[in-house]
Amino acid sequence: MVAAVDEIDGEVQFIIADIARDDAWLSATPSSAAELEQWR
Repeated sequence: MVAAVDEIDGEVQFIIADIARDDAWLSATPSSAAELEQWR
């Protein structure tokens, strides 16, 4: 699993991907992604 912040179609996205599988990823805008403290 990897996470990154990138730009998709001109919009900043938070991306989580399983690099061991093809097409296994999801993205969300940073405003709709959970903050780090909420993940703990």
